[in-house]
Amino acid sequence: MKVIASSIRKGNIIEKDDGHLYVVLKAESFFPGKGTPTTQIDMRRLADGVKVADRYKTTEQVERAFVEDQDFSYLFGDDDGYTFMNTATYDQVIVPKDVIGDQAQWLQEGMVCILSLFNGTAVAIQLPARVTLEITETEPAMKGQTASSSYKPAIASNGARVMVPPHIQAGTRIVIQTEDGSYVERAKD
Repeated sequence: MKVIASSIRKGNIIEKDDGHLYVVLKAESFFPGKGTPTTQIDMRRLADGVKVADRYKTTEQVERAFVEDQDFSYLFGDDDGYTFMNTATYDQVIVPKDVIGDQAQWLQEGMVCILSLFNGTAVAIQLPARVTLEITETEPAMKGQTASSSYKPAIASNGARVMVPPHIQAGTRIVIQTEDGSYVERAKD
């Protein structure tokens, strides 16, 4: 299916002229004051993991591969990869570590994710936009520090390092954005 380059998003699978499939790691559009608008696409070849960056005119046609998106529930991770279960058929799929990459730190048992399958093989994953974690360790707030001025480092219950406002203490549950690991708000539960 042909689509314009500016509509490509992270996690999409595209087929280039060389016949290989690539998963999009990052897609960014540039609109200069003068000249042609372009879209920079960073991608990884599925066959061997080689990373490639291409630049297209935003209106240029790109071949998007047909992949099936299905809901899967995360079960556990081990040396082989990460095991997910199809919520409809209860089939289990092992997803290699390089497909998930650094997003693995946000996986929680029972979390429902969308796996993109190409010929029965998982090629990309979409996590929920936000996760709720508990802060296990952080520095105490400094007197005179205002909430809007600065953030302090903290360690979440999954071991991830995040930056939080000064008023957040150990034991507080917070909501984190999975795309970039940024603090959103205090959990309301």
